Amino acid sequence: MIKQEPIENGTVRLRAYREDDADDVAAACDDPLVHRFLPDLPDPYTRADALGWIREGAPAAWTAGGAAYAVVDVTSDRLLGGVGLGRVEPDRGKAEIGYWTAPWARGRGVASSAATALSDAAFAAGLSRVELLAEMENPASLRVALRAGFGYEGLRRGAAAARGGARRDLLAFARLSTDATGPIPRTLPDLPGGALTDGVVTLRPMAPTDAEFLHTLLNLPDVVATMVPPVAPDRVEAELRCARAESRWLIGERVDLVICDATTGAPAGDIGLYYQEQGTQQAMIGYSLLPAYRRRGFTTRAAVLVARWAFAETGIKRLIAGTNPDNVGSQRVLERAGFTREGYQRSRLPGVTTRIDDILFAILPSDLATP
Repeated sequence: MIKQEPIENGTVRLRAYREDDADDVAAACDDPLVHRFLPDLPDPYTRADALGWIREGAPAAWTAGGAAYAVVDVTSDRLLGGVGLGRVEPDRGKAEIGYWTAPWARGRGVASSAATALSDAAFAAGLSRVELLAEMENPASLRVALRAGFGYEGLRRGAAAARGGARRDLLAFARLSTDATGPIPRTLPDLPGGALTDGVVTLRPMAPTDAEFLHTLLNLPDVVATMVPPVAPDRVEAELRCARAESRWLIGERVDLVICDATTGAPAGDIGLYYQEQGTQQAMIGYSLLPAYRRRGFTTRAAVLVARWAFAETGIKRLIAGTNPDNVGSQRVLERAGFTREGYQRSRLPGVTTRIDDILFAILPSDLATP
């Protein structure tokens, strides 16, 4: 297995924990964000807990065939985080990697550099596969995984315990010894500059702080009537959708955006892009708007902005949208945005008691008007 010796890649150094790291370990592991995603840690986490890890926990990881490294600055040698390997299965040539970053070191690429260095060392030692598991509510960890070359493989339901005895879902990533080096290309990249705007509306990524707004929007009766299925989410579901929006974007599943008044910044509605047909390079959009902002062209502008971004920045070659046959307003939105009506799909969507017909619209890159 991996030899217990320092690893350095020019960005970070991985070395054994020392007792003089105890204060930094304690301060980092008592951080609320670390506690949230490492629920097995003592809470509060004290200097005594740090010493216990340094003297017993880390050595035990090595004894079990894994690894436990302190991640430190290559110049000052100050602790920046931790990275390790566990659940090693030599007969299958695989292990699981885990990491954490101290609050004072975040935003510097520390975890991705450490994960890359340690997985490289694992492959050099004979392993063929290194797995990485992360919560959907932890997009920062997903970004680490992708930057370190770990490809997304799927959802593992109830794969880990949470505080209080509940179970939590984990997203599974993996890197193979035969994989190309470097970051995983994003199917749905971030917005250029963090937002899209035409000066009248601005589209920004949905965030956890949007839960109250989203719950209000998606509980409007006329908005509920257009949903699939037409059932209003409760507050918990709205919070979960907002908390997981960035991660769903990162794994290439969907893009959730808030439509804002470009002048005031106030949230006016939402628009989503759902990339469910990556094999055919077709995605779908859907939207809703607060009553106070209707009949001002906001949804048309939002649809155009999303279409331009999708065709310019992703591999999407065709965007579709559907409307209830009675929703004339939405049909006009799509027509003004450049979508063409292509068909009438009988009983396509689930309703409350009966299935609902759907009118199909689509837009191609050549259909977009010049900005």
